[in-house]
Amino acid sequence: MTRTVISSATKEVVIGFDEPFVIIGERINPTGRKLLAAEMKAGDYSRVEQDTLAQVQAGAHMLDVNAGIPMADEPRILAECIKLVQSLTDAPLSIDSSIVEALQAGLEVYQGKALVNSVTGEDEVLERVLPLVAKHGAAVVAISNDETGISEDPDERFKIARKIVERAADFGIARADIVVDPLVMPAGAMDSAGTSALHLIRRLREELEVNTTCGASNISFGLPNRHGLNAAFLSMAIGAGLTSAIMNPLHSEESTAIRGADVVMGHDPNCMRWISAFRAPAPEGGSAGGGRRRSRRRRR
Repeated sequence: MTRTVISSATKEVVIGFDEPFVIIGERINPTGRKLLAAEMKAGDYSRVEQDTLAQVQAGAHMLDVNAGIPMADEPRILAECIKLVQSLTDAPLSIDSSIVEALQAGLEVYQGKALVNSVTGEDEVLERVLPLVAKHGAAVVAISNDETGISEDPDERFKIARKIVERAADFGIARADIVVDPLVMPAGAMDSAGTSALHLIRRLREELEVNTTCGASNISFGLPNRHGLNAAFLSMAIGAGLTSAIMNPLHSEESTAIRGADVVMGHDPNCMRWISAFRAPAPEGGSAGGGRRRSRRRRR
């Protein structure tokens, strides 16, 4: 079975078919967060620190770090954020940028084996990003789109994923070091978004034998009760073979769905993580088994 190993200086996380689902915390990202973007641009990383600690405490196994701020020095900011985050937690990181120079700056300061987020199927992007991934011994997220954009046909997206895997092999990057993002579309905009994603996730696991990730909240974009829909999608996607997701670990509905899916898939031996998360605490002065023992009177 394919195992993608990501590490910090002191800790490894394994993304794999027979492993517990990996949550990659998405909060260190200024996209759509004007206050965070302004702070990061000004060199104020206090909110980055808060988001780091909160996500790890909420159960994130890895953290995605993005510094995509218009008109800012993204390579410098990304490198500074990575150094800060690694000083706060031993969770491995996903280095997230569409700018090669920023990815390079991040990789140069990173301690461990990073996950590079990301590379697309465009030839120019492949030729620039894959050598960088190979040079630093990193793993990489492969996005299933190319010069033609994002196809609504999941089989076309599969072809792009296969192209990236084959091109990566030319640079000495193993299949195990490629995590494919099948590009989940919003169900509110396309009725077949969910079934297409599940179909593609199964093919990526069974035919291409690669691990997968996605932006978990994409499925619910524009719809009410987003957390409920995200939770339903994650449970079904894990059953289809999804092995990780870039998501907000602070939302309990999604986290509970993932814990439950791990139990059902046999990835939580003896249900110990489920029990640890949800067992009611013992009453003060009582036992963990719960309840007060009743004394039995002798019959006379």
